[in-house]
Amino acid sequence: MQKFYTIIPVYNEENNINRLIQSITTFVNHCNVYEFVFIIVDDGSTDQTVEVLQTNENKLHHVLLKHEKNNGPGYAFGSGFEYLADIIKPEDYVITMEGDNTSRFNIIEIMLSRSIREGLDVILASPYAYGGDLGDTNIFRSILSHLANGFVKITLGIRGIHTMSSFYRVYKGSFIQKLQYRFGNRILERSGFESMVELLMKIIALDGTISEIPLELDTANRAGKSKMNIVKTGLGYLSLWKDKRRWMSF
Repeated sequence: MQKFYTIIPVYNEENNINRLIQSITTFVNHCNVYEFVFIIVDDGSTDQTVEVLQTNENKLHHVLLKHEKNNGPGYAFGSGFEYLADIIKPEDYVITMEGDNTSRFNIIEIMLSRSIREGLDVILASPYAYGGDLGDTNIFRSILSHLANGFVKITLGIRGIHTMSSFYRVYKGSFIQKLQYRFGNRILERSGFESMVELLMKIIALDGTISEIPLELDTANRAGKSKMNIVKTGLGYLSLWKDKRRWMSF
């Protein structure tokens, strides 16, 4: 049976886990035509994230992968992809999303239907696409985000795509297998937030077909602040150009 694997990295999200579980269960109950398998990757949480997850096992059936220390979202996604390496089938799909409950579940059906109907390898949820919105993200972060996107597009030569670093994506199982064949089971080398740009570059290198749908970030549903370190992530983006030629000519 076709499966829809959803990889969600979490790090110190004890205040968001209950909301995330509620969002997931509401969505699954509504969208029961698909068989979803949730893969939660705990990236070394030091709070009660894991305990809250275990308490809610009866509400959310999931696979829990645990890291002993915090390695970064790229490393967490890499663990999720690696877990799938021996079980994913070409007809399956893989969804990646944030663990802080800012991803709107109601657009998963749209993303999946677009990929299935049009045969697209990757669908990106973009707050920068027409109709998208950054929510109540503060002005400073919004400006930095736009500047970072523009810089990445120019420096790395990525064209026709609005968002570079969004976690919220849908991939065809066959294309995940193609990425793993070329770049290893983990797919990703970078461990930080810049890993999503790395993955985008590798998708382009393998001539993946990509499309975007608008996303309205739901930051009101997140308890606490984003865990992205702006300076560290910016330096990570800067360093990607060194690997561009190697990835693009792999």
